[in-house]
Amino acid sequence: MKRTVGAALGTVALAMSATACGGSDNGGGNGGASGSPKGGKIALLLPESKTTRYEQQDRPNFTQGLKQYCPDCQLLYSNANGDAARQQQQAEQAITNGAKVIVIAPVDTKAAAAIATRAKQAGVKVISYGRLIENADIDYLVSYDPVEVGRQQAQALQGELERRGKRGAVVMINGAPTDDLAAGFKNGALGVLKGGAWPIARQYDTPDWSPDKAQREMEQAITAVGADKVAGVYAANDGTASGAIAAMKGAGISPKTIPVTGQDAELAAIQRILTGSQYMTVYQPIRTEARNAARIAVAALRGQQPPAGLINGKRDNGKIQVPSYLFKTVVVTKDNIKDTVVKDGFLTKRQICTDAYAAACASAGIA
Repeated sequence: MKRTVGAALGTVALAMSATACGGSDNGGGNGGASGSPKGGKIALLLPESKTTRYEQQDRPNFTQGLKQYCPDCQLLYSNANGDAARQQQQAEQAITNGAKVIVIAPVDTKAAAAIATRAKQAGVKVISYGRLIENADIDYLVSYDPVEVGRQQAQALQGELERRGKRGAVVMINGAPTDDLAAGFKNGALGVLKGGAWPIARQYDTPDWSPDKAQREMEQAITAVGADKVAGVYAANDGTASGAIAAMKGAGISPKTIPVTGQDAELAAIQRILTGSQYMTVYQPIRTEARNAARIAVAALRGQQPPAGLINGKRDNGKIQVPSYLFKTVVVTKDNIKDTVVKDGFLTKRQICTDAYAAACASAGIA
């Protein structure tokens, strides 16, 4: 469900404020600015807030990284709340306000090519963050291999189905069709699941990665397939997993009886894994991702190459081979929460082990 986005970005600037200061605006104006202008301006444009990682992890870690590597730099921040046209407006405003580097996790990876083109015309460097902008001349990508993530999720699901001796079919709740990562996750998962012992009964692409829409998709699947015929659920991230789990509960199905995958290692997902209502998630070391994105952005601002060894691969975006920092992702189950997200400081024991989860934490060796 792609949005049609106007390409005439230049006119947007006329309607936008030229100020770069003021309080944070998660709704999508040019948000909080920090630092002093003498170091230069770097814009961070995030895509949405339904996935909690962006506001709770990516934004603060990028901000901290920028303060570390360029204390005098000024951060221009915006969140598009899932609106590709709005993100284009935010990019134009950042350029108008003097950003020399834009770090962007695009809402729509195809439509964001217009942002990259406009930025290049203005002499602004573009770093694609997490999601790869397609068919555009961009400078760098900071991300991971989405196909490998899909394989990790599907292999974990199959292994758990085999361990439990489950019979039946799999429902696939995929991500947003406007996100190139979602396509990668799906393709990686299909490479494992297709033709396997657990046939795919239903597949859905979930607009905006919306948990509410994922819940409706799972409700449809349960009605069509039958509650007793669903063996497992491939959910592309923790938000869609939460929707699928809500649908199962609404249908009188205990989520503990049907393994559900996820991704992002959100706090709520880790707590669901501890209590058995979600089987696994995929952990991206977001602190490393965000801070290294800041390092690359600062180097680009200064007209320098990224630090030696930081760029470790390339990804084809349909136009160029994009120099990339690609990091490894980790499968997280109840057995290794302590040694992954807790050990890395991504989530703390105090955050996870509230009173409602104290017993589950103790059982998992976390408390």
